[in-house]
Amino acid sequence: MTAFVPPDRLRLIGAPTDIGAGVRGCGMGPDALRVAGLTETLKALGLSVTDAGNLAGPPTPWDVPVGGLRHLDGVVAWNRAVFDAVVAALADGARPLLMGGDHCLAVGSISAVAAHCRAHGRPLRVLWLDAHADVNVPASSPSGNLHGMPVSCLLGHGPAALTGWSGAPAALAPDAIDFVGLRSVDAQEKQAIRQLGLSAFDMRFIDEHGMRAAITEALIDLDDRTHLHVSFDVDCLDPADAPGVGTAVRGGPTYREMQLCMEMIADSGRLGSLDVVEVNPALDVRNRTAEVAVELVASLFGQATLVRR
Repeated sequence: MTAFVPPDRLRLIGAPTDIGAGVRGCGMGPDALRVAGLTETLKALGLSVTDAGNLAGPPTPWDVPVGGLRHLDGVVAWNRAVFDAVVAALADGARPLLMGGDHCLAVGSISAVAAHCRAHGRPLRVLWLDAHADVNVPASSPSGNLHGMPVSCLLGHGPAALTGWSGAPAALAPDAIDFVGLRSVDAQEKQAIRQLGLSAFDMRFIDEHGMRAAITEALIDLDDRTHLHVSFDVDCLDPADAPGVGTAVRGGPTYREMQLCMEMIADSGRLGSLDVVEVNPALDVRNRTAEVAVELVASLFGQATLVRR
């Protein structure tokens, strides 16, 4: 098997929905990222960038949960659209960059990447950059909002309608995902993380050892065949730097810590696909959060102060 070389072609895919969220606004996230100059910033790095526009899906009805799940049919519809778009991008030899929208969309995005990796015999590793673990299930979720359940779905433990999309019962094995930046984890999620043996670099780890140690450990066993997917929930950042998110939690990584995280991922040379989710312009200040997200995505694709070996 030859080494995996991520293509220089990027395809931006907008998914303007807050169907899995608890507050309105992140459906405007894709256009906020565009206004902040995402396409122009990536092109300035020498990348070939195509904006495929926004996907279509059902509106958010803001209904009450049914059976511990809120808006399940709509979440399935949006994720199917994302799945198909990511599959098409990968088949065309482009790196998909999903612009959310809320984090429930990672079910479709990562399931598509997992199916692609399975078809080509490549290992898949996911870095989940987030203040939240998102490993709730209907019985444990306090809200029924599906943006709190995508990791469970990807591990094969979520609702049946959102599992098995990659061609296997689980899109990810427990050892294929690493969390970075956790600081808001529900009681039953804590037990799930322990029972499943999930790798989590929470804020205590980062406080004690630093972001460098966290990312070094998360990436240490990647080989040259590994496809790395980064699922970047912008609420991973401290709200002092990124106020425009739906579920802000104090005490997160600073801008500089997140920039180091992104530069180290770029240095690995393994980044094959990306989600950027939960930007909420309705809660932002003059599009500041989208601008910060664009700067960090630039670091993820190789922008740095100096050329390093």
